[in-house]
Amino acid sequence: MFSFFLQPILLLPILASIFLAILFLQSGLDKVFSWQGNLSWLESHFSKTFLRGQVKIMLGVITLTEVLAGILCALGVFEILFFKTAVLSLLGGELATLTLVMLFFGQRIAQDYVGAAGLVPYFVMSIISNIMFALLTNYTFLQKSINNLSL
Repeated sequence: MFSFFLQPILLLPILASIFLAILFLQSGLDKVFSWQGNLSWLESHFSKTFLRGQVKIMLGVITLTEVLAGILCALGVFEILFFKTAVLSLLGGELATLTLVMLFFGQRIAQDYVGAAGLVPYFVMSIISNIMFALLTNYTFLQKSINNLSL
């Protein structure tokens, strides 16, 4: 059992998936449970931009994508553990990356350059995570294909 955790091809994607699950579930659920506070803050944040009339829909979209990304990454942990593939983590990671791009766009439009810069490390982490998820998924697929050829 412990040798499983010493395999970087499995351990690193598990840790990345846990990280993304925590990040996006916490952020998305915070928006769900503090909807009005987030809406008020964002309406002020975007008050001088062309997005000022779209804040409610943007908050809904961001909340949905964050929660969905977090759920997919959380389920992906179990998929990696039990099936040694990362399709769900990859889907969650891709959605997480898209969410970060949307957040970055909003911060830049609102001229919150410090806030936009604060998203960059998360973006880099999500890109690296997606590479790991894709490699693990392709590695598992290739192993299964090779095993089927030898039957």
